[in-house]
Amino acid sequence: MQFEKGVPVQWLAEFTGATLKGDTNQLATGINEIHKVTKGDISFVDFEKYYSACLQSAATIIIINKEVDCPEGKTLLIHPDPFSAYVKIVKHFRPFEPGNKHVSDTAVVGEGTHLQPGVFVGNHVRIGKNCIIHPNVTIYDHTVIGDNVIIHANTVIGADAFYFKRRKDRAAQYDKLESCGRVIIEDHVEIGAGCTIDKGVSGDTIIGMGTKFDNHIHIGHGAVIGKNCLFAAQVGVGGKAIIEDEVILWGQVGVSKDLTIGKGAIVYAQSGVASSIEGGKVYFGSPVEEAKAKMKELNWVKRIPEIWERLTRIS
Repeated sequence: MQFEKGVPVQWLAEFTGATLKGDTNQLATGINEIHKVTKGDISFVDFEKYYSACLQSAATIIIINKEVDCPEGKTLLIHPDPFSAYVKIVKHFRPFEPGNKHVSDTAVVGEGTHLQPGVFVGNHVRIGKNCIIHPNVTIYDHTVIGDNVIIHANTVIGADAFYFKRRKDRAAQYDKLESCGRVIIEDHVEIGAGCTIDKGVSGDTIIGMGTKFDNHIHIGHGAVIGKNCLFAAQVGVGGKAIIEDEVILWGQVGVSKDLTIGKGAIVYAQSGVASSIEGGKVYFGSPVEEAKAKMKELNWVKRIPEIWERLTRIS
């Protein structure tokens, strides 16, 4: 999320109760997760094994729970609970705005776009030209939809990220990391019925131009789906996954978080993608392997009883 104007680090320290270290005259221009930060952004880190990655990232202002050497040109906000400090900042700059109309007065709907009965369009949503939004679609705040997009009935665009921190010392053990990202749907996308596309925690979930989704598909927070992809029913994509252009995922494929599927890959139905895979190949299985190799393996598995019987006879 980018701020409307720069926020002084002195104010951030006072607001969160943090101690400043490093450049005390910085202006924060946004807030983001570590994998999406750019210069001027705030990020946070609360596990020592991630200190180095965060301190060396593009983030300019870092909320951290231990006093460490501050890299040149950066500002540290030292706070005992960086997670809570981060959430406090998010809730201040992106507070919940109730909706009291089916289409918010702050939404912009393009010429030629048709909203069927029961569609809800939240605050600050932008929808392009010549779109068709079918009944009972829910479009959360700050979503951006391009031109010539079709969204079928009962789909939900922009629900919160599934992102929690466990607190073992509390009765309610899971603290929510508030979402301030968006969903961006580019031109000529079609999304089937009953799909759910979560917004990014602080960055954007992106569905690339020309991509087509079947029914009952879930896209996790911050995932980036490339151009001209094709996903069959019940595909699930984990948060922050990157799926490059022209990828085909057949029915019930499960894609784990934080990985990349290369351009032009095809994954057969009911497969599980647990780690990054190269583009231009066909995959099958769970975890996936190249389909030809996996099929050969399955053929040998089927022959195990026959082989065992032969060995038994020989012995």
